[in-house]
Amino acid sequence: MALFQYRAADYSGKVVEGVMEAEAEQSVVSRLHDMGFVPLRIVPPGETAGKVGYLPGVLFARRKVSEQALLHFTQELATLLGAGLPLDRSLSVLSNLVQGEEFKKIVRRLLEEVRAGKSLATAMAEHPDVFSKLYVNMIRAGEAGGIMDGVLRHLTEYLERATALKEDLKSALTYPLLLIVVAGLSLVVLFVYVIPKFALIFKDVNQALPFITKLLIDLSTGLSTYGWVVVLMAVVGAAGVSFYIRSPEGRLQWDHWRLNLWVVGDLLRQLEVARFARTLAALLKGGVPLLDALGTVQGVVGNRLIARAIAQVQRRVREGKGMVAPLTESGVFPPLALHMIAVGQETGRLETMLVTVADHYDQEIKRTTKRLMSLLEPLLILTMGLVIGTVVISMLMAIFSMNDLPF
Repeated sequence: MALFQYRAADYSGKVVEGVMEAEAEQSVVSRLHDMGFVPLRIVPPGETAGKVGYLPGVLFARRKVSEQALLHFTQELATLLGAGLPLDRSLSVLSNLVQGEEFKKIVRRLLEEVRAGKSLATAMAEHPDVFSKLYVNMIRAGEAGGIMDGVLRHLTEYLERATALKEDLKSALTYPLLLIVVAGLSLVVLFVYVIPKFALIFKDVNQALPFITKLLIDLSTGLSTYGWVVVLMAVVGAAGVSFYIRSPEGRLQWDHWRLNLWVVGDLLRQLEVARFARTLAALLKGGVPLLDALGTVQGVVGNRLIARAIAQVQRRVREGKGMVAPLTESGVFPPLALHMIAVGQETGRLETMLVTVADHYDQEIKRTTKRLMSLLEPLLILTMGLVIGTVVISMLMAIFSMNDLPF
């Protein structure tokens, strides 16, 4: 037997929280139903029901509303609507349950708009930084078809998979990025503080220093004197590149270059294909027409080359033609993905095949990332060791050469 934390609501909208001892999560659900409650969240032993934390630092930017908070909101709204509560009552319940004061304000605003006669999709569209185009379009389709609880379940599945993949990538990249930062700081300390101390020792020695020692001292002196120029040039260069990438032509060239990077390009391609397939599948499952779904996907994918290919697909579909030919012409989509999409179109199971494509490339992304990290981590450690070892050896060579001086 284990202790499960639970959060539930009765059919009047009153929320209760507590702890229940049971053998499994399903037992908690059954007992809550028997007590006349709708389970909103059940937390297994070892987990917490509190706020979801963020990884520290600027590497992972803080969102106005976290992805986990949006996921929980979607899950709980689907549960309440599925239990038969009206939309306004469900939003009223959730306005006190969602994580974060900012999100509470947004949900209360949604409730006010819905009670004023607006559709939920229209109200959500006023908060694009929280509810994406995909989210709003699926809600709109659910409202039009009267299948809101089903659409919200599809959205929950989409958000769960997208969040899980993102967290896996963050976890895989955290250690190498931390290693790079530590290595960079170590080199700065060596060249700005340590080597200049040795340079003072060798300054009055009337004997030629070993070439490698002299080279490192000159480099250290240059960085100490003109380091600010290097930093300024790097900032100006980064600002120029960023400005160019914001232009349509620059963004297109940047996206093309990224997809053709050695090793990393394949990983980025897999990420974009998985995002395209999962987003389109979620929209189609939610009842969004194919043409509208393709228009939404264009705004979701991050690569302009792929967005341009999707625009071609939308044009061909409007003309009564298939998806595969324009996707093939783009040269971006892998043959396996194209083949599976073609099979989905021929058999009338496009949604299912798109999910299969997304699942396949999610697994490929995890495997590729794991392989890259297994190579990158020892490579970084070896490189750092070689650089620091070179500095130490060059200084020792100069010190040993001093022993040959006549006194």
